[in-house]
Amino acid sequence: MKILVVEDDPTVRTLVKAVLEHRGNDVAVAETAGDGEDKALNNKFDMIILDLRLPDGNGYDVCAKIREEGVTTPVLVLSAEHETDVKVKVLNVGADDYLTKPFNSDELMARLDAIARRSTSKDSEKELTCGSLKVDLITRKMIINEEEIDLTNNEFNLLVYFVRNKGRIISQEELASNVWDIHFDTQTNYINVYISYLRKKMREHSEFDFIETIRKKGFMFQCDED
Repeated sequence: MKILVVEDDPTVRTLVKAVLEHRGNDVAVAETAGDGEDKALNNKFDMIILDLRLPDGNGYDVCAKIREEGVTTPVLVLSAEHETDVKVKVLNVGADDYLTKPFNSDELMARLDAIARRSTSKDSEKELTCGSLKVDLITRKMIINEEEIDLTNNEFNLLVYFVRNKGRIISQEELASNVWDIHFDTQTNYINVYISYLRKKMREHSEFDFIETIRKKGFMFQCDED
């Protein structure tokens, strides 16, 4: 994989670069928010590792900016901050996962592997269908009534899981585990936030409510032509 590491700490940056290159990855580095944003916007990467605290800005703004510009490259955020609200904010600006410092190389690679698995189709399928809604697994776009709709990585992975499990109740715990590969924290609302984002984009193109909220149980994805 071609990976961008945005990290100002030279010790951490050198360690992460060495671990990634040992696994056969092609690694580019940036030491500032500005340089990281520029490289992310003007180059094609398979993964971005992004520190939160940078000398000229922060990882929140970098992640939000590249998502606004249409960059869908998976992002793993690194931070020494352990607070739950920090993790929620990271997910809300479009990051795919969060890893707290200090960490070991095995955990880093496990996180990257998990993100890569979630970002890749599970099999040779090219498209999923659910009534008038289609999911293009190659371009990673949602299509409703023949209109293509761009999604963030988190929105896309959530949609794929919903469509593959349509017609049954899915709990927030199940979504946290299978879409984000993390333990669900009842004190956070990031799952509801992403469901809200996905619903909004669907409602811009269809009057049908594909995602039904099942009180105290979870959600059910339904097709409009079943």
